[in-house]
Amino acid sequence: MNQHPKTLGDHADWAEADRLRLLHPQHHPSDHRDPTLWAAGEGPYLIDHRGRRYFDGLSSMWNVHLGHGQTELVEAAAAQMRTLAYATCYAGATHRPAIELAERLAEVVYPAIQAFYFTSGGSEATDSSIRTARYFWRAQGKPAKSKIIARALSYHGSTMGASSATGVEEFSLPFGPRLPGFLHIGSPDPYRFPIPNDGRSQGEAAADLLEEAILREGADTVAAFIAEPVQGGGGGVIVPQNDYFRRIRKICDRHDVLLISDDVITGFGRSGRWFGLEHWGVEPDIVQFAKGITSGYFPLGGIGVSARIKQALDEAPPAQRWWHGYTNAAHPVACAVALATIGLIQRQSLVARAKSLGERLLGRLKSNLSDHRHVGDIRGLGLLAGVELVADRASKTPFPASADVAGKLRAELMKRGLCTRVLPDIICLAPPLISSEQQIDFVADTVAEAIDNLFA
Repeated sequence: MNQHPKTLGDHADWAEADRLRLLHPQHHPSDHRDPTLWAAGEGPYLIDHRGRRYFDGLSSMWNVHLGHGQTELVEAAAAQMRTLAYATCYAGATHRPAIELAERLAEVVYPAIQAFYFTSGGSEATDSSIRTARYFWRAQGKPAKSKIIARALSYHGSTMGASSATGVEEFSLPFGPRLPGFLHIGSPDPYRFPIPNDGRSQGEAAADLLEEAILREGADTVAAFIAEPVQGGGGGVIVPQNDYFRRIRKICDRHDVLLISDDVITGFGRSGRWFGLEHWGVEPDIVQFAKGITSGYFPLGGIGVSARIKQALDEAPPAQRWWHGYTNAAHPVACAVALATIGLIQRQSLVARAKSLGERLLGRLKSNLSDHRHVGDIRGLGLLAGVELVADRASKTPFPASADVAGKLRAELMKRGLCTRVLPDIICLAPPLISSEQQIDFVADTVAEAIDNLFA
């Protein structure tokens, strides 16, 4: 029999209704005995039901690039809702916001990317990338090229396809086996990847894991390699070696394997470039994006494909078309908000700002923490940073799970007014692109103070 909560009045009532009625991402009731109830946002701050302000150190979920209260985005959504709240873009139909957004994206994305398909978010974008890669090879008369290679510690989403590509076991084990046709190679993590003794650089050796996997599986069975330019939610902000992706691109070309860049986190200025692989002069065959494209104000994601892939879709017989679609694909309100978001990023030079603020954040973190006995690694690129804690610096030994370092650190940070994500031993940081220098200093200093206090 259904239970009914009390009339929602004070925080206790809301918390009771939350426990009774909601299933949360990564759900467990132990996390909701006394949940934080977010009531408002203001610039780079979140405000809880008690009125306490917290600096939004992860841009909520790596996505609120422009902070809260951007009236231009609100007005763009309202204007579009008044004009055309929804219309399908299924075959034979289109609308202006989707066309304009595709045109604008072509100006800022990798030059090799020529055409776009829009989804509701990053997980759908991953599934669209995978299906498109497999479709492409079937259209080339190579249906056996269907396997997808990803990396350990990667995160690509939570749908069945996306979670099968994701290289974090927690996202797969409780739900049964991954879908067939997915395999994983090691992460290039510069802090933990072994130093080669054969003359190769660390980045070359890490990239060569891909070639070994392709040769082991057979190049005629591998459709694509999917990788985040910076491994975010799974790896804790792992920035690869400078020669890693250049070698990856050569390996993909040598074996006729598509390269999918998962720019869901790194896109739209987050890394200090419009898209992540620009840092290494590499272009993908498929790019997928979400999060920052609307600064979180409306759900939107998508993929972009090269001219070669677009041609394969265009030349297919009608009966063998790219049978792929979602109800909310190219939602006109989402497209309108995305156009406004990109406009703000451009006018306020926020890509360059992310680069300079990121350098300030990383420099201050290193100045504060490089000598700390429990800080193993401090890394970052643009407004992405990670601080990895270890039980022992010499051996790089992680803390045991029983130590609950993440829970204790999260509490120390929240106590000081900083809300961000803490993986088992890694503090992840991704402040809004509109942050001030003083706010960036607050983030770095608060992290140092919390660590010092925890291990005092």
